[in-house]
Amino acid sequence: MKNTFIAILRGINVSGHFMIRMHDLKTKLEVLGFQNITTYIQSGNIIFNYEITDQNELSGLIGNNILQNFGFNVPVIVRNVTEIKAVIENNPFVNDRKENIDRLHVTFFSRSPDPEMIRKISVLNFNPDEFIVNQDHAYVFCPNGYGNTKINNQFFENKLNVTATTRNWKTVNQLVVIANEHMFI
Repeated sequence: MKNTFIAILRGINVSGHFMIRMHDLKTKLEVLGFQNITTYIQSGNIIFNYEITDQNELSGLIGNNILQNFGFNVPVIVRNVTEIKAVIENNPFVNDRKENIDRLHVTFFSRSPDPEMIRKISVLNFNPDEFIVNQDHAYVFCPNGYGNTKINNQFFENKLNVTATTRNWKTVNQLVVIANEHMFI
């Protein structure tokens, strides 16, 4: 049985840089044996089935494939469906505070950061923007919009020494909807 994964690419198809047509990417991943590949919007969200379960290995396979076929390095973060479901189920901005979901984001990390580094940034104040780090991701609330916040990928990368990429709440939820369909293919 194949496992269902979600790969989240950072920095493609933004402002005309690192352009990859999702159809072309899908074709290149099929050559590696990825199955039931579905992409969601052009920002690099890929849902697929594959027999390998090591997420770092999958990240490397996808990243190397992009480098070989498209000529540039792209950070790739892979999670399984269960992990993304847990991200959705445990969002404190939704569960505890009932914040406007249009202002919520999730920043995914390449690995869990050092707890001491998390402790150091947790005391920083970016009012009205807020974040809560939870292992290998952070929940981000930006009442004035994500484009106006200092709590962005670069912030987390610099402060936590991880690779980071962010998706809005709607996208995270839609990825799970699509992934659930893959589980029954």
